[in-house]
Amino acid sequence: METAASPSGEQWTIRHGEHEAVVVEVGGGLRSYTHAGRDVVHGYAVDEQCSGGRGQLLMPWPNRVRDGRYSFEEGKELQLALTEPPRHHAIHGLVRWSLWSVADRSDASLTVACRLRPQQGWSWSLDLTVGYLLDDEGLTVTPHARNVGMTPAPFGFGAHPYLTATEARVDELTLTVPAVTSVDVDERLIPCGTSPLEGTELDYRGGRPIGNAVLDNAFTDLEADSDGRWRVSIERPAGGDGTGVKTTLWADAAAYPWAQVFTGDTLSEPLRRTSGVAVEPMTCPADALNSGTGLLTLKPGAEFSASWGITPAAAS
Repeated sequence: METAASPSGEQWTIRHGEHEAVVVEVGGGLRSYTHAGRDVVHGYAVDEQCSGGRGQLLMPWPNRVRDGRYSFEEGKELQLALTEPPRHHAIHGLVRWSLWSVADRSDASLTVACRLRPQQGWSWSLDLTVGYLLDDEGLTVTPHARNVGMTPAPFGFGAHPYLTATEARVDELTLTVPAVTSVDVDERLIPCGTSPLEGTELDYRGGRPIGNAVLDNAFTDLEADSDGRWRVSIERPAGGDGTGVKTTLWADAAAYPWAQVFTGDTLSEPLRRTSGVAVEPMTCPADALNSGTGLLTLKPGAEFSASWGITPAAAS
């Protein structure tokens, strides 16, 4: 008798000590990550379809493309499928629902691969791989893109994990974002400028409670630590047992100048504000295919690769 397939396809588990992560065939994304039996990301069950972009890989662009329409290097206008119908945009790239395959695997590491071919609104061929590695520090994710086509290709990368620190609601959390500037957006969530954060309600550099704040904001001018990485963290303050829990996402500051923070207010119940905070490292902001802001150009044979990762929830 044939076994019923999971909506997310094959499940690939890697482990190191008390760390365990599950990567899936559909989209090549991170379905779950736990440390010492505790959720580090708020993922989804093996019998569920991914929703809300949870753990997905966003290539060859993150966030939105206005009306799904753009041109590249003075070429013809291209029209992508409108994958966000309510706002009439194309959102989060072309590989979220593609089938990925295993390129390499060990007990604590996994590399998945996908070839992106020309299709509606996209004229280029990219070989894509993503490496997942668990070690004592946590999870490191390393995307890699190579232009295997004959003409220069536009490219952007983002990822969409939802961090959790054992909270019941995101209102309980303290958020730290080491950013100096935020991206302003119009009523359709397309960038229309930037604003300094000093003294505003979006200045989370010192760590502030989320409370009832509604966040779906891109931050930039992120201040790196001495190792060249910026760090965004959520923390559940100490409770009656005297301990708190903190989860941190880090990224190579040179490669990822933007981070989106989303408190889940537009998710359907019961996930709304109860299923973690999405912290999304991005190489470019929304609508980069039109604005060119942060957009990479990969010439034939050129490559992109840069790491980001998650440090697991830890008692403090």
